[in-house]
Amino acid sequence: MKYLIVGLGNIGPEYELTRHNIGFLALDHIAAEKSSAFTLEKLALKAEIQHKGRQIHLIKPTTYMNLSGKAVNYWMQQLKIPKENVLVIVDDVALPFGKLRLRTKGSSAGHNGLKNIEDLTGGQNYSRLKFGIGDDYPKGQQIKYVLGNFNKDESAELPLLLDRTAQIILSFCSIGAARTMNQFND
Repeated sequence: MKYLIVGLGNIGPEYELTRHNIGFLALDHIAAEKSSAFTLEKLALKAEIQHKGRQIHLIKPTTYMNLSGKAVNYWMQQLKIPKENVLVIVDDVALPFGKLRLRTKGSSAGHNGLKNIEDLTGGQNYSRLKFGIGDDYPKGQQIKYVLGNFNKDESAELPLLLDRTAQIILSFCSIGAARTMNQFND
């Protein structure tokens, strides 16, 4: 079985450790854990890992966040991966920092990367792992907040949270979304 795991983020060193790039950070973590490396391919940085007989393709779109659907749609078609085997890792300001929530469908909730994926892949019925980044910003400062770096306390917690994110990704690929949600969502 083949899976497509998509980490959302923005390319470029200025975005590397920002909250909005948690999808990229999660895929970097799991690729390193599995001794895999990303290479630049069409519309994305791509790596491949194996887990329990599953072929797992990791992509970090190089299209910038708001055009992520172009890369997702291309790689779904190219690799012939059905939508139920796609998982998108995304930041979420509506969840407290570090809260992880897997969903098999849902609205974009104003997230432009998810909106573009919906538009280009035909709807909201794809799995997403939301990584809570909190909403500790003054009114009107959301963009500055999500494009800002993690604070000292958040940075200290990131390694364990990225380990848990990797566990959820591998679980999704091995036992499916429903059982993974039962095991990890709280």
